Amino acid sequence: MRAFRFRPIPFVATVLLVALGISLGQWQDRRAAGKIAVQEQVDAAAKAAPLALGGALVDAGAAEHRKVTATGEFVAGWPILLDNRPQEGKGPGFYLLMPMRLGGTDTHVLVARGWLPRPAGAAGLKPAFDTPAGTVTVSGVARATLGKVMQLGSAPPVAPGAILQNIEVAQFAQASGLKLQPFFIEQTDPVQPGEQLVRDWPAPSLGVEKHQGYAFQWYALAVMALLFFVITGFRRGPKPDQ
Repeated sequence: MRAFRFRPIPFVATVLLVALGISLGQWQDRRAAGKIAVQEQVDAAAKAAPLALGGALVDAGAAEHRKVTATGEFVAGWPILLDNRPQEGKGPGFYLLMPMRLGGTDTHVLVARGWLPRPAGAAGLKPAFDTPAGTVTVSGVARATLGKVMQLGSAPPVAPGAILQNIEVAQFAQASGLKLQPFFIEQTDPVQPGEQLVRDWPAPSLGVEKHQGYAFQWYALAVMALLFFVITGFRRGPKPDQ
């Protein structure tokens, strides 16, 4: 039977690795718990009664992830196309973004009306789309951001008809001079016959599973370091008859 041989330097290294693995695993657990709490808030907001927008500005945090309705007229002269937005099974394309003036007020809200495919041909071609005339009501979900993609080179100025990679509400407000609600609406109304738009929005990814996976890896490192120290200590121990 082999005897265990205690080795100070490997012991110290093992203690450090075990402490590191446990500490980082707990950190990832805390991050996962925070994301789970956010997911619960998202679920609760989705179940709340729709928020009807008016002239009064709504706190962005209170509106985030909530269902909203807005009645007004689209500002047809201020469309923005967000580039490099893929749609599952349909390839790359654009998000069509357009401000809506809320009825009877000077307040606007930026509506992401849907996805449009990239036209075939030379780069820079813009897809065709129609804009409803007169007063319309749209339903959707309030979003603080429409997601970000990698920006290659300098971003072009925010202007009517611009093709951009990313946009924030504050940028649009500064460029257009419009008073805006501090969030976007992802429109979820059914697409009407003849509309070119697709409204299959990607669900927000909070990455809970990623943090849980990282936590498992760090805990596994701690266990493996301890097992390695114990097993190699027995393997290198002196034989009883020596």
